[in-house]
Amino acid sequence: MKTILHVSKYYYPDLGGIETVALYLAEGLKEYNNVVVCFSTDKKYHEDNVHGITVYRVPVNMSFLSQDIALSYYATLKKLVRKYNPFAVHVHCPNPFVYPLVVSTISKHTKLVLHWHSDILSKGLAYYAVKPFENNILRRADIIISTSPNYIPYSKPLTKYPEKVRIAQNGLIQSNFDKRAGDEEAISKIKSSYGNKKIVFFCGRHIQYKGIDNLIKADGYIKNECVILIGGKGPIDGELKSIPCSDRVKFLGRLSDDALRQHLWAADVFAFPSNTKAEAFGIALAEAMYCECAPVSFAIEGSGVNWVSIHEETGIVSPLNDYVGLASAIDMLLGDDALRERYAKQARMRVLENFTTQKAVDAVAKIYNDLHPL
Repeated sequence: MKTILHVSKYYYPDLGGIETVALYLAEGLKEYNNVVVCFSTDKKYHEDNVHGITVYRVPVNMSFLSQDIALSYYATLKKLVRKYNPFAVHVHCPNPFVYPLVVSTISKHTKLVLHWHSDILSKGLAYYAVKPFENNILRRADIIISTSPNYIPYSKPLTKYPEKVRIAQNGLIQSNFDKRAGDEEAISKIKSSYGNKKIVFFCGRHIQYKGIDNLIKADGYIKNECVILIGGKGPIDGELKSIPCSDRVKFLGRLSDDALRQHLWAADVFAFPSNTKAEAFGIALAEAMYCECAPVSFAIEGSGVNWVSIHEETGIVSPLNDYVGLASAIDMLLGDDALRERYAKQARMRVLENFTTQKAVDAVAKIYNDLHPL
C-alpha cells in the first residue's frame, strides 16, 4: 500500500479549518497508508495513533512573525521519508517554515501535492523573506489543490502554474450538525428566550476580516422585528461592543459545539459578513446552509464564499462592505417566509451535493488517482 505523508501545521485533537481538512483526508483516503507530521502544542515530541493514523508531533522552539519554528523538524522529516518512502507528500499551505525542508528531503520520484488553503496575505518584509521558498516549492509541486475555482484567478502564486492547479472543495462533517436527542427542545428554548422573534445569527472568531462591524451597523437599517445574535470571541471584542446599536444585538460569547449546532437550527438568517479573501472558502457558511439557515454574504473578489452560496439561489449576496445593502438583504429574507424557506432548502441541498467531507475526499482521491492510477 502506497504511503501519503501529510504535512499539517497541527492535527487532531488540535482543530482549526486546515486541521479539519487534514483529519478527514488522512482518515478518508483509505486506499493509502496515511501518516501525519505536524507541530506539537506542548513543546514535546510525540508519536500518536489517532483513529488508526500515525501522527508525529514535533516540538516548537520559537515563533517568528506568527510562524512556528521547530529545530528538530528537518531531522524528523528526513527520518519519516526514509522510513516510509512516501508515494506523495501532501503539504497544507500556508506553512512556509516547512517548504525548504520538504523540498530538500523528498526524492525526485516523490509526488508533491500542495493544498493551497490560502495565499500568505501579509505582503510586508516577512513575505518577501519567504517568497523564494514559496516559489521553489510551487515549481517542485506536481499538483496544487485550490479549494474553489473563485480563488485561482486572484492568487498571484497560483496564476503562475495553471497547468498544475486542481480543485478540491472543503467539506463539513455532517454528524457535527445533524440534530441529536434533546436538540428540538433546546431549539424551542432558544426561540422562546427571544420572544419567538426571528433570529439573525453570526458565529465566528472576532477578527477584522470577519466584517462583524458591518453586521452591527446594519442593525440600524433592518426594519423587520428580529434579534441579532453574535457568537464567538476574539481580539476585537471591545471594538465591536463599542459600536452604537440597539438592544436587539446580543453578544453570546464562545459557544459549545452543541450550542452552535442548536443556534444554527434555531436561526432564520445566517449573516456571513466576511469582507476579504482571507475568508478563502467559508466552511462556517456551509455549516449554516446545511442547517437550513438562509445566508446573506458579501461579494468578495477572489474568495470561495460566493461559490459556496450562490446569489438568489441559496441566499443573497450583497455589495462588499455595504452594510445598508446587507440590512436590505436581511430584511428581504425576514419579510418573505416563502423565499427564505426556499433558499434554506436549496442551501442545504447545495451542501449535500458539493460540500460534505465525502465529496471533498472523493475529489482529492481522484487527483491522486490521476497522479498514479491504483
